[in-house]
Amino acid sequence: MYRRAVSFLVLGSFLFFACFLCVRGVDVVRLYSQPVQRLKLELQELEAKAKEREKAWVQEEPPASGGQESGLGIVETAISGQRVIDYCLLEQKYIYNLPDDELETLLRIVEAEAGTEDEEGKLLVANVVLNRMEDEEFPDTVSGVVFQMENGTAQFSPVSDGSYYQVKISDETISAVGRALTGEDISQGALYFAARKSADKNKMKWFDENLTHLFVHGGHEFFK
Repeated sequence: MYRRAVSFLVLGSFLFFACFLCVRGVDVVRLYSQPVQRLKLELQELEAKAKEREKAWVQEEPPASGGQESGLGIVETAISGQRVIDYCLLEQKYIYNLPDDELETLLRIVEAEAGTEDEEGKLLVANVVLNRMEDEEFPDTVSGVVFQMENGTAQFSPVSDGSYYQVKISDETISAVGRALTGEDISQGALYFAARKSADKNKMKWFDENLTHLFVHGGHEFFK
């Protein structure tokens, strides 16, 4: 009888201990899963915001050929508790791969011609230089376009008066040129621009008679 009572006591203690471990195990699993679930919700919220930004970006600025790809993948949580994240960051791809000296030339001419313009005005000047580079009637390099001479006169006045060599390139100019190099073009194909107030009257007369006027932005008029 004594042995049987001891056996029941030991068995009862074992069952109580086993139940206690099971309950604690459930609590531990719950505690460990909470941060994972919070992270999953946060990443899903981030994914939703990224998709909204991507949708707005596509509507406002369609990517050029070979342009930008974006997206944020679905977040999954493995049974083991490990987090598996599949994503693709917003990526910008330059469609113009310029050597350092050509890039500096582009930055300098944009700063010299549009230093007092807003960023779009700077972008437009960069667009014109790149448009000329792509056009058969102009040189096929940035430096060739910028330093092109016609009847002994430079195509860009900052090259003639030397201001091209004295500019300090601003962050806004760097941003504008970067946008142009990724293929952003708001110039409507412009190949020429001029500030009518300060331009030579004969030159502006030639512009008006021989070119198509496109639009005015800031202090510049754009033609092709």
